Amino acid sequence: MNRTRWLASALAAVSAILLCSSLGGLNSGAAPSQRQEIARLAELMHWKSGTIVADIGAGDGSFSFVAAEKVGPTGRVYATEIDTDKLKQILAEVLKRKLSNVVVVEGTVDDTKLPSDCCDAIYLRHVYHHLTQPGEFDRNLVRSLKPGARLAIIDFPANGNLDPVEGVPKNRGGHGIPQKVVVDELTSAGLQVEKMVNDWSSNDYCVVFVKRGP
Repeated sequence: MNRTRWLASALAAVSAILLCSSLGGLNSGAAPSQRQEIARLAELMHWKSGTIVADIGAGDGSFSFVAAEKVGPTGRVYATEIDTDKLKQILAEVLKRKLSNVVVVEGTVDDTKLPSDCCDAIYLRHVYHHLTQPGEFDRNLVRSLKPGARLAIIDFPANGNLDPVEGVPKNRGGHGIPQKVVVDELTSAGLQVEKMVNDWSSNDYCVVFVKRGP
């Protein structure tokens, strides 16, 4: 390899290292299944560099961190949670990784606490069937979406052999939630169904809604 090619290769390697550093080492700790699911979600919802995404009910934040890598340093991911311990865990990891494109938000049972018209995409993964006040929560989800933005609900059909989450509406039919109920509630809130994927993963389905402009 001549000197010119060697220098070009070295510069490319340094650039890659700096990019990984600026993203806070997002490659570490993510399971392949999480990466695959976020990649599929990003394609379905048309994420790109600079997209603003919200992960509602982010849990330990692992999906949020993969999403942050996907939207890049010019994008943003709101990681929302109502559990105090999980919020502390996410925030500690954000600080540890020095992530500038992840914003941790404490939500409530009826409100995401996101700003109005803030997001290009919002997703709830295994969260919707936990909502005890879906009507109010859905209105706040819609409020946080920009015109033309998308909402994805990833959940699973109700299992009548298992009790539903305490406090949820009685039409859930067990632990989980029928896809039709999700569609009915969110279309009533003002969204339109864009895509339905019935074989998302394992027993999960995914419904993508869009907020039409005025």
